[in-house]
Amino acid sequence: MADGTKVYGAGDTEVRALDGVSVGFEAGRFTAIMGPSGSGKSTLMHCVAGLDDLSSGSVFIGDTELGSLSDRDLTLLRRDKVGFVFQSFNLIPTLTAAENLTLPLDLAGRKPDQDWMESLVTSLGIGDRLRHRPDELSGGQQQRVAIGRALVGRPSIVFADEPTGNLDSTTGGEVLDFLRRAVDDLDQTMVMVTHDAGAAATAHTVLFLGDGKIVSEMADPTADGILDRVKQIGG
Repeated sequence: MADGTKVYGAGDTEVRALDGVSVGFEAGRFTAIMGPSGSGKSTLMHCVAGLDDLSSGSVFIGDTELGSLSDRDLTLLRRDKVGFVFQSFNLIPTLTAAENLTLPLDLAGRKPDQDWMESLVTSLGIGDRLRHRPDELSGGQQQRVAIGRALVGRPSIVFADEPTGNLDSTTGGEVLDFLRRAVDDLDQTMVMVTHDAGAAATAHTVLFLGDGKIVSEMADPTADGILDRVKQIGG
């Protein structure tokens, strides 16, 4: 994103959710985005992922500038190049885990790469749950299926929005470990919005937002280091 600005409202009610943000997400790396409520975390992710438009500035995924695309081409790019993992899993309740897993490819009329699919299923530990529907799965299993769905098409970048928000700490830790392994072992590019310092410490880099701007950055983060930085920024 180059000089990205997002403004809601006008005049006295104007809110600058993003205020001239320039940021790049390095391929094959895991980046966490942190900041207080209203800092612009979700707006940044939505604009970079092509789910929302910037008021000004530009966003590229690879060599493609999102603002230059028609609605149809933008939809196709999101389908083929972007993966999403949400706090609420967003699985289709009437489909089995296997059907949820391959849903993006089915919608695109593409066949899954069987070797890749088997590798994902094995890594996620859901091989014995593929015939189960979401209501027959634990929260952790549902989130693993959702992560598999995000990765099955080998997207250029995956966005995870509070992916452990509905999970207990042990299950959440397992999910975070897999997200990191997807980056380290599968060369995936991952961007995660989180309010949890422990979760953010899984990433290679943490970006801290405040009032629509990137106010700090930390490489090789630890949970304690993140909490210290949050206090410094808050103060």
